[in-house]
Amino acid sequence: MIVVTRLNDSQFAVNPDLIERIHASPDTTLVMVDGAKFIVTESMAEVIEKIAAYRARVIALAHDLPASGPRPVPAPLPEAETAPAVPIRARKK
Repeated sequence: MIVVTRLNDSQFAVNPDLIERIHASPDTTLVMVDGAKFIVTESMAEVIEKIAAYRARVIALAHDLPASGPRPVPAPLPEAETAPAVPIRARKK
């Protein structure tokens, strides 16, 4: 999430992956994929920089994760907790 500022100086966080477009004429407007619009005090360049920093932070965090090797196989459930397999029928067209 990135934090941006409304015209009344209140701040809110927005998911940058849901921003469809950014307009700057003259106020910076974030147009979301669902059509919602937010006017913010940050310039277009500042919003783009916040998005780039957010994505770089996500990549850095993912890079610092321990390498994942083969995952351990979970222990089987006791007999009383297993359900019989149910066949799935193909749909008729």
